[in-house]
Amino acid sequence: MYKFTFITLLLIFNIYSKDDNQKYKTAYFASGCFWCVESIYENLKGVKEVNSGYSGGKTINPTYRQVMTGKTGHAEAIEVIYNPNEITFKTLVKVFFGSHDPSTLNQQGPDRGTQYRSIAFYESLKEKEIIKNTIKELLFNKTYYKITTEVMKFKEFYLAEKYHQDYKKKNPYNPYILNVSAPRINKFKIDYSELLK
Repeated sequence: MYKFTFITLLLIFNIYSKDDNQKYKTAYFASGCFWCVESIYENLKGVKEVNSGYSGGKTINPTYRQVMTGKTGHAEAIEVIYNPNEITFKTLVKVFFGSHDPSTLNQQGPDRGTQYRSIAFYESLKEKEIIKNTIKELLFNKTYYKITTEVMKFKEFYLAEKYHQDYKKKNPYNPYILNVSAPRINKFKIDYSELLK
């Protein structure tokens, strides 16, 4: 019969936790209001978690109010934690371009300003190549006649304030959610039904 000490049990738990975490990778995108984008990616098979935040600028630990001034350089962004064995980075990029309008500069729907600009972040040369090839394909197929999306090396992601996380779930009757987020998300669900959980 095996006897486990408290330390042994902790070590076993730690090993399994590390193995679990090693299954997942991260990806970062900015495509307008993060309330909408977070909800879109949360619906994808293979996505464990999505966090709203700020990225692409220079200000350290920015607040929502600072980002809204457009002076921090940051855009509203999301962090996608996903299992690459269930969904690929290429598919995440496909969803990114298919769930917003990458041809509008510093604007998505009614939201305007550099904080709402389109950015596809990459953490490796392979990811950069996937993004660039997707853009070439979209332009070649005339899906869009121009694409303003920035292809940017990922540097830092700052988590947004707690009340922004899972905003659509917590505030389903908010006028913005009803009139802007919901139509955008519903269209995404129709276009990408095969990817939904």
